Amino acid sequence: MKTLHDHLYQSKVTSEPKRILAMDGGGIRGALTLGILKTVEDKLRIRHGNSPDFRLCHYFDLIGGTSTGSIIATLLAIGKSVDEIQAMYQDLGGRVFSKSRLLSLLRPGKFDVAELEKLLEEQLGQETLGSDKLLTGLCIVAKRADTGGTWAFLNHPDGKYFDDNKGILLRSAVRASSAAPTYFDAEAFDVGNGQIGAFVDGGVSMHNNPALLLFLIATLKGFPYRWKTGAEMIELVSVGTGFAKVRRRVDECVGIPGVKWAPVVPAMLMDDADMHNQLLLQYMSTSPTAKAINSEIGDLSEDLLTSTPLFHYVRYDVPLEQNYLNELGFPKVVAEKIREMSDSKNKEVLRDIGIEAGKRIVKDEHFPAVFNV
Repeated sequence: MKTLHDHLYQSKVTSEPKRILAMDGGGIRGALTLGILKTVEDKLRIRHGNSPDFRLCHYFDLIGGTSTGSIIATLLAIGKSVDEIQAMYQDLGGRVFSKSRLLSLLRPGKFDVAELEKLLEEQLGQETLGSDKLLTGLCIVAKRADTGGTWAFLNHPDGKYFDDNKGILLRSAVRASSAAPTYFDAEAFDVGNGQIGAFVDGGVSMHNNPALLLFLIATLKGFPYRWKTGAEMIELVSVGTGFAKVRRRVDECVGIPGVKWAPVVPAMLMDDADMHNQLLLQYMSTSPTAKAINSEIGDLSEDLLTSTPLFHYVRYDVPLEQNYLNELGFPKVVAEKIREMSDSKNKEVLRDIGIEAGKRIVKDEHFPAVFNV
């Protein structure tokens, strides 16, 4: 099985194909992401000898995520199976997203961060960004609140800031990436040379869907990977946490107090950023899962930004719409109720929806043989 050394050595061999896995933020809906990843892991395990010891970290050379996606990414990178992480997620839902009545009265909208920190310590202990327990490339996306920058914590030893950041605890970086301002307090820690940084959820940046950022990290000269582009050179697999069409009545948008826009505007910006990222990714790649960006430009199947595709791109996500849930075998599930990112009661059904959707949407042909390990 491949180790971090193997992945890093391969990353310097420009003739070898490379593989990226990116996971969106989305709170408890990360259980849905894991349901999809279950099929991905099963298919890749069978393709690579069907060993029970096979893990996604043995296939992907760079795994990254934002917020809830950063938790999944980090656990995958240290060699956890999807089943192991899913079991942890069900525990996480009950412990972290179950707000006490007293806490609800004192701090509306906040959850007990102590439970999240305890769970991350149980899973990651004292391991740091420079730990040899990481078996492949890792990227944790967070937003630095005190400077406004978007940070990508990387474990690549040739990274420009690796020497400064290698001592950062993995659990601190993950906690920072998942510090959604309406749910948890910001996370502050030493980022090197005695400098303290304050971080909030990476989802408030342009990269709640971190797939485009990971492609840039893999190819731009300012980053350590510098992989060669091409449809047979880079495979990018991106996994979401579910989505739904926005529906509002006109009278809900006109003549209402400004304060009522406060919870709406961030979601609007996040949706726009996600769709913009998906547009650019489809514009630069070949994709068997290309979706219509909007009714005007379609799925960009006849558009290509460059003379040849820069990578092979696959996007997996699930429409949390009633018709789709009915077709999937969940007619009793109310779509609107499971869209909430912090309702722990949804953790089991989100898992099951992800598993059933994964069986339908994840295809063997999405993983060309040229990318076999």
